[in-house]
Amino acid sequence: MGFQTEFNSVCKFKSMQELYDLLEYGKGKMIKKGFRVFPTGQRVIAYSPENVAVAIVQILASIAEINFAGEEVTQVEMKLVRKLSEEESRVQTNLAYECFFSIQQE
Repeated sequence: MGFQTEFNSVCKFKSMQELYDLLEYGKGKMIKKGFRVFPTGQRVIAYSPENVAVAIVQILASIAEINFAGEEVTQVEMKLVRKLSEEESRVQTNLAYECFFSIQQE
């Protein structure tokens, strides 16, 4: 049992519904498998499930626990700071592919 540290500039959603809730209501949460440490209080770039940069968010809380099914999960609560412009999204997405996702995007 151990904690996996997230990059302090990446917050990648696995569910479009979680991302939609954040963009629609200005606050949201996502659930990640395993114990993870997110940089509470910091602003980070949020990415869609397709690895596209979409917004700047502030991490409000990161709660790691074992759920009722016995799985290790981390819930991350965040608020929307602002959506990225098309140009900002393109630049951040290209940088993320080079730095974090380890896949070259053409």
